[in-house]
Amino acid sequence: MTAILITGMSGTGKSTALDGLEQRGFRVVDTDVGGWIHDVPLPDGIGTEPLWREDRIDALLTEHERSGEPLFLAGTVLNQVDFSPRFDEIVLLSAPLEVMLERIASRDTNPFGKTAEERARIEADTAEVEPLLRSSATVEIDTRKPIAEVVDQLEALARTPRSKRPRTPGN
Repeated sequence: MTAILITGMSGTGKSTALDGLEQRGFRVVDTDVGGWIHDVPLPDGIGTEPLWREDRIDALLTEHERSGEPLFLAGTVLNQVDFSPRFDEIVLLSAPLEVMLERIASRDTNPFGKTAEERARIEADTAEVEPLLRSSATVEIDTRKPIAEVVDQLEALARTPRSKRPRTPGN
């Protein structure tokens, strides 16, 4: 059954979309919480890179493949590309940088992005990382629209096999 990766920069609405999908009865996994990610030292020895715990993600996807139920998994990490073939869709949630920063400033569910240093990192990552995410995405959804419409689009992806969807730009 369908496995969909929801990716995007901080503040694009990944967690909010997952909440909406879960309320509609879908199985969702937010890899930002629950031990799905570990920090791996960078080759230069300065700093770390958050990566999916490959054994956990592999086990989740293997179990999902047996379940017959749709799965929505959200995250943005460097090694997600290693799992791309196992997803039916890779959905990039996007919004203009100003919108993302405004959402981050007002959210109370996640402390990331509150400091000037973190906001600068979000700006730099948006310039560098978002184009890479866009190039590997099968669908892009602009999250400036109401969240119910975003969730409707995601639900439609889970319910309609890709081969039966009309071809439109961004699909």
